[in-house]
Amino acid sequence: MNRRAVLKLGGAALAATAADAVIDSTPRRAAAQAPRRGGIFRIRGEDPLGFDPHPGATYRTTSNLSFTHSRLLKVKAGPGVPPNTSPLEPDLAESWSQPAETTYVFKLRQGVRWHDRPPVSGRELTAEDVQYTFERFQGLSYLVGIDRVEALDRHTVRFTLREPFAWFLDVMASPSAWIVAREAVEKFGDLRRPEACIGTGPWMLERYEPNVRLTFVRHPRYFVPGLPFADGVEAAIDLDPATRFAHWLSGVYDFAPEYGMVVRRLDLDSARQRKPELQTAEFVTRFGMMTWMKLDQAPFSDIRVRRAMALASDWRQLLESSAWALGHGVPNPAVPAAFREWSIPMSELPPEGRHLYEHDVQEARRLLAEAGYPNGFKTTLETTTGFGPDWLDALQVWLAQLKTVGIEAELKLKEFGAFIASTAQGRFQHMAAGLFGAFAVPDSYLTLFHAPGWPTNAGGVNDPKLNQMIHVERRTFDAKKRRELLWDIQRYLSQQVYYVYGPSTIAVAAWDRGVRNFAPNVGDDYGGRLLAAWLDR
Repeated sequence: MNRRAVLKLGGAALAATAADAVIDSTPRRAAAQAPRRGGIFRIRGEDPLGFDPHPGATYRTTSNLSFTHSRLLKVKAGPGVPPNTSPLEPDLAESWSQPAETTYVFKLRQGVRWHDRPPVSGRELTAEDVQYTFERFQGLSYLVGIDRVEALDRHTVRFTLREPFAWFLDVMASPSAWIVAREAVEKFGDLRRPEACIGTGPWMLERYEPNVRLTFVRHPRYFVPGLPFADGVEAAIDLDPATRFAHWLSGVYDFAPEYGMVVRRLDLDSARQRKPELQTAEFVTRFGMMTWMKLDQAPFSDIRVRRAMALASDWRQLLESSAWALGHGVPNPAVPAAFREWSIPMSELPPEGRHLYEHDVQEARRLLAEAGYPNGFKTTLETTTGFGPDWLDALQVWLAQLKTVGIEAELKLKEFGAFIASTAQGRFQHMAAGLFGAFAVPDSYLTLFHAPGWPTNAGGVNDPKLNQMIHVERRTFDAKKRRELLWDIQRYLSQQVYYVYGPSTIAVAAWDRGVRNFAPNVGDDYGGRLLAAWLDR
């Protein structure tokens, strides 16, 4: 049996059960140990695009702010939390209530201290800080429909929404909701400078060397007694996959060197040979390829062309050719499969929508001919080199798949910052491609990509039926009913093909034997997952 056949068997078996991917960590010590204080976590980190959490922050920024900043709520972390789930718990808020459909009241912890850095200088966090943060970033306020934020007293803050929004608490726990200090903004402006990276989180930014490393040290007055256990975190910026893998093998890092503490499956056997006591866990990654099209212009205004593009896509081949996946992964509907509580299983899609996930070159060519493009067409596709070489490899596979049905796309590359500021905001000519999966809240994949007026609605979707469906689900507080509504929306979108979604990898997170009380999950909250972890070395 050749390698391709083996990968097909393995990938197909895993894809069938991807929604139920369960953590599988090895090895563990039989006896419980008391946590040890001290030591430095060494990770392969991300070079941030500044340190401001608000104006279009990406994973490269938010993953670093997760060490230094706090939110009202957070997603639980640790070995007891199944990957691909997002249970909430308090962070800066010690409690909260919802006295009315559009009103939320948060009681803040008392005695929370900002980092002892000028101009904030370790003063106590107050409700006015929360009020200022959400008034500063009106974009986030618009997302959750905030009408006003009020500091009722020093430790109580009230949010009044313009309309009911069932995802409000989830948004408050997302890495878009870091609380910032007024003094830092007034002194430094947009908070892009490292001196402005002042929060209330478990570690403080001590040093930033662009393109080299970030060094974080323990916040001595962190509000959770005894935490963090580690004295600090050193995040090295290591852009080449082969180099950072070699560094991990040689002991430079405590965690696998890809985003999310993941090891590429291409490298997994070597890692296990060199690190026989390696601890691992599998989970479905949140990100996958996403192709945007200008829906108000030919040929993409024709649903037959969009469906032909979907049929040209072979998600199994994309996974087989991926160094991350080697055939292990799952297709994505409009809500990424990583949100296993909200993403619709492929088996629940309508037959027409389900068929569009099955590679069918002949049917794709027929649809193009029916739409007036019997010989296909030429177009352009914009993207960035900033997602790394594995991304560019996957993109070449996708362009080759399009070419099999007669669509020739000229590739246009942009620097990462320019791509985020322009292409990802809808400023491109014909087609564009990037990674989707940045959002921590399932609703964002519906509202931000499909509702009129959002800059992230890059293709220009404006579908009255869809708008109404989204409006209803956002106002539905019963979780079971809301999931049914999300599934209905995903059924509808599977047939409209406003975007073409690539698959997500079933990734392998890995960490060295000396790391204790750690478990992976999706998202940028590295600090949250390391907060209660500790080092045994």
